[in-house]
Amino acid sequence: MTFSLPVPTDSRRGLARAWLGLGVAALLGSGVFSVLLVLARTPYVQSVIPWADFFHTALVVHVDLSVLVWFLSCAGLLWTLNSTPRALSLGWAAWGLAAAGTALMAASPFSGAGQPLMSNYIPVLRQPVFFAGLLTFAAGIALLVLRGMTAIPLVGPRSSGTAALRFGLNTATVATALALLAFAWSYLGVPDGLAGRAYYELLFWGGGHVLQFTWTLLLLVAWLWLADALAAPPPITPRVALVFFALGLAGIFVTPVIYLAYPVGSAAHIRLFTWLMQYGGSLAALPLALAVCLGLLRRRAGRRPEHGPLLAALGASIVLFGTGGIIGYLIQGSNVTIPAHYHGSIVGVTLALMGLTFLLLPRLGAAPVRPRWATVQPLLYGGGQLLHVAGLVWSGGYGVQRKVAGAAQGLDRPPEIAAMALMGLGGLIAILGGLLFLVIVFDAWRRRAG
Repeated sequence: MTFSLPVPTDSRRGLARAWLGLGVAALLGSGVFSVLLVLARTPYVQSVIPWADFFHTALVVHVDLSVLVWFLSCAGLLWTLNSTPRALSLGWAAWGLAAAGTALMAASPFSGAGQPLMSNYIPVLRQPVFFAGLLTFAAGIALLVLRGMTAIPLVGPRSSGTAALRFGLNTATVATALALLAFAWSYLGVPDGLAGRAYYELLFWGGGHVLQFTWTLLLLVAWLWLADALAAPPPITPRVALVFFALGLAGIFVTPVIYLAYPVGSAAHIRLFTWLMQYGGSLAALPLALAVCLGLLRRRAGRRPEHGPLLAALGASIVLFGTGGIIGYLIQGSNVTIPAHYHGSIVGVTLALMGLTFLLLPRLGAAPVRPRWATVQPLLYGGGQLLHVAGLVWSGGYGVQRKVAGAAQGLDRPPEIAAMALMGLGGLIAILGGLLFLVIVFDAWRRRAG
């Protein structure tokens, strides 16, 4: 029983490298904007750099690059590894559109007034360059999903761990297809007369919730693969893993029912998608996380330097994802507890994908990562994000509002200032961890054989 996938040595490997390169480039761009974000919300520093409007513009690009582009690029990497050589030209076309769209979104803040709108899941800049980039990127992902559904390899015996991972990746493809369908359905169903944030909030509400299932399914694949590489497989059979993946996908099949039963923008439509994300994803994530933790506790493998980065990434991922899930049940009102929940969960997924990147780099043609620094990186990034989340939760208790910066935060009491200072410190530490990840990846490619 092995929870891993073979890495092809034919032309698919080049396409997989391209998707990984796009994801790393997105993180690089996101890191630039994240520096400005943290400075814009850190007490005392914020008064020196009055960037309230730029804060929102930077936040839009930061979120879209670090979540939407990074996660879907990693999905492109994994779906390419989990494919036959069929329709490879379609895969390259998908990558080309996605790369062009990413470049346009990253350049959009410098092409004119940003006019940011902080809509949930996919914030936007109301200007032509950004929308051209977002639509081009979406077209690339649509082609990626199409190829993922037409180049599906044989899953193999259900008792195989490889078959379980293939099934998990296939479920993530289906989830993404349903998310694209939901975006289109919302576009056709948004009530006339809406404009501004209300319009984009409804436009991205349904599909954005469904995309969270894609992220969770990719996370579960990464956890199983990393645990297997650490010689600490969870005490479950591949058939049980298949059931967990099926549970992780099952909830989203009510998506068409919600659209058919309740009009876009109705209270029931909004509430049902909230419940779907709140309870549906935990059906698979919670039991599988417990199984992975039990496998790590039972691990008897000797100390091997190459295991350090994988163990650090997997452990930090479980801690952050679990923390984000718990905070989600503490949300009351629209304050910074919401981004605390979001950061915990999203960073949990990011850490798992970073660990999987460390594992896959040598198989994609790069040199192995340097164990010492690659072990420090997840701890630095995860630890910083944990402080960041703690500061946000602390501030949320005082009612500090989300998506505001500078004087608009209303920080006039010492505990509020201390909480947001903790948030700023954690954010800066996390930025260093993110930059270290980029340095480690670039170093591995620089040292590659030949």
